[in-house]
Amino acid sequence: MKISVIQMDMELNNPDHNFKKAKELIEEAVGQKPDTIVLPETWNVGFSPKDIKAELCDKDGERVKSEIGALAKKHGVNIVAGSVANRKDGGIYNTAYVFNREGKCVAEYDKTHLFSPMGEDKYFAKGKKPVSFTLDGHECTAIICYDVRFPEIIRTVTANKRTDFLFMVSQWPDIRVPHLKALVTARAIENQMFAVCCNSCGKAGAAKYGGNSMIVDPWGETLVSADGGETIISADCNTDILSDIRSSINVFADRRAEIYKL
Repeated sequence: MKISVIQMDMELNNPDHNFKKAKELIEEAVGQKPDTIVLPETWNVGFSPKDIKAELCDKDGERVKSEIGALAKKHGVNIVAGSVANRKDGGIYNTAYVFNREGKCVAEYDKTHLFSPMGEDKYFAKGKKPVSFTLDGHECTAIICYDVRFPEIIRTVTANKRTDFLFMVSQWPDIRVPHLKALVTARAIENQMFAVCCNSCGKAGAAKYGGNSMIVDPWGETLVSADGGETIISADCNTDILSDIRSSINVFADRRAEIYKL
């Protein structure tokens, strides 16, 4: 599977500008002939929880489904449409949407671990469960930013069903980029899957976001990575290596679930 990651800089509380830009970047990424395109976290309004204006958030994903879903169908490409600040069920959620090549929304995930150091838990509602979905016959899961620090949610999915791709969409600050690289690589190795990190760049409020998006294979090798600026990176993920690593180091067969207390 060839994956293109859009490391995007967006404007705070300017969804019209950000939708226009995201669609232009998707059109640009299509030129690299990927199977799957990935956007970052809350690209519709940026990430500065205390400053987000509720009236500018998507309404139950209506706009992202209409506009990004249509692009997936137009180009026959899967799109992991990052996440959007999203009004639904009487609250604001940080919601990721995934579209298949027909433009159908095949997954919707509300961020479960909210970043309390920036007050995300005060302004957003918590999601309740992980998500799994299939793209081009491959089992996948998606997480949002801070979730990567909680391996339990990822193992909850992968222990029940072997997962080929983890998509992480984020607004990760530049000051903690070394953590980002270490955590994404660890999740790929311990779950024997490809880990795709699409981070944002630029500033929102006082925060500066760090870019350094990356695609890591199940052996922990970085296939491609970005620097700190707006860019599109792509890599061919050879899924043949999944069976090799899983047969040679069968961690899932060797797990001792009966002794783990969480």
